[in-house]
Parts: sequence; C-alpha cells; structure tokens
Amino acid sequence: MEAPHPSAAERAVAPTAAYPPETSVARAAVESPERMRELGQRLAGLLRPGDLVMLTGELGAGKTTLTRGLGAGLGVRGAVTSPTFVIARVHPSLTGGPALVHVDAYRLGGGLDEMEDLDLDISLPESVVVVEWGDGKVEDLSDDRLHVVIHRVVGDTDDDRRDVTLTGFGARWAGVDLTVV
Repeated sequence: MEAPHPSAAERAVAPTAAYPPETSVARAAVESPERMRELGQRLAGLLRPGDLVMLTGELGAGKTTLTRGLGAGLGVRGAVTSPTFVIARVHPSLTGGPALVHVDAYRLGGGLDEMEDLDLDISLPESVVVVEWGDGKVEDLSDDRLHVVIHRVVGDTDDDRRDVTLTGFGARWAGVDLTVV
C-alpha cells in the first residue's frame, strides 16, 4: 500500500537550535524523475536574481533533473544538461527574467578559491546560480542561499523515490514558505 503524500504542514520543519532563526526548512517526497522536474519548476517560482542554490546528493540522485525543472520554470534558453565537463553553463532568459548559471563543482577541490576563478560572484547579482556538489565550496559566495539535499529512498525498493530537504539560509529566505514547492 502506498503511503499518502504528506501535506504542506507535515513537510514543514520548524527552525531548531541547529538552525538560526532566519532559516526556513521544508521536506518533500518525490516519486519519479518527472516529479523532480516539477519540483524544480515550482521552486523556480520562488527564485529571483541574486539567489544561490546549492544542490547536494549522490550521483544519480536527481540534481540535474531538478535543475532542468528550474530552467523550465525560469524560462531559460538551451537544454539544461550536466555541466560536469565544462564546469559551468549559462542559460540566458527567454522571458526577461534572470539567467540560470548551472555549475558542477564536483571536480573542483579547492573550495572558494577555485570557485572565484569562475567569476560566480559577478554573475550572482543578476542571475540564479545553481551549484551541484557545492558543499564546503560556495557557502561564502552569499550569506543567503537555498540548500537542497536529495536522498534516495533506501531499503527494499527499486523505484525512483527521493526525499528532498530544502533549507533557506539568511534574511532572503526568512519567512519564505518553502512548503509551497
């Protein structure tokens, strides 16, 4: 028997001592790659120029699939694919909104020093910057960031279920209702 989808109230998590008061947290269950893309599209509705989004998850977790949804929701040009071999791709807006800068920091080991070589701090004010594998590398680019962690559901399962945790840090995300995604 399939478990019912949690309501927005059930997905919401109140800030705790582990999170400063200006932190917003929500959780969602995602059943398929199509639903991950839809999550990205809904999340795009909350994003604005200057937003930094960090994506964390193992290989194949759905980071690029979520970013495809972000690109669709932001109305950007070009197919959103993994930037693993080029490190970063810029997708200009087709709708007058912010560009999407999609970065894969997997092969970058030097933290912010290597990230600075990409000039993300220049792109950040007018773009939405999405960084896969950015933990420990991009947090200093902005006090305000959205961290999306994607976990595969483990156990006796062969499906594509994922648990997604969205955590907004800083004044930008204080009071933003992440449960709407």
